[in-house]
Amino acid sequence: MSSFFDKLRGRAQQAVDQHGDKISKGLDKAAQAADKQTKGKYSDKIAKGRVKAQEAIDKMDDKNGPGSGPTGPTGPTGPTGPAGPPRR
Repeated sequence: MSSFFDKLRGRAQQAVDQHGDKISKGLDKAAQAADKQTKGKYSDKIAKGRVKAQEAIDKMDDKNGPGSGPTGPTGPTGPTGPAGPPRR
C-alpha cells in the first residue's frame, strides 16, 4: 500500500515543482471565492486555511527550497484587500 502513496506523493511533488505558482494563484482565487460566498463571515478561518495550504505547498517545493513562496493570502482576506469589519 505504501507504494501507492509513494507514487501519489511523487506525482504531487512533481506537480508542485512544475506548477507551484499556478497552484498558489488557484489557492488565492479559491480563498477569495469562499470569502465572497460566505460574505466575509469566515474570513479569518479561510485566511488561516489558505496559509496552511500554502505552507504545505512550500514544503513540497524542493525546486525553490522551503519557505520560498508567498505564505500569506492576497485579495479580500489578505494584506492587499480591505481589512474587513473591526474586531471588538
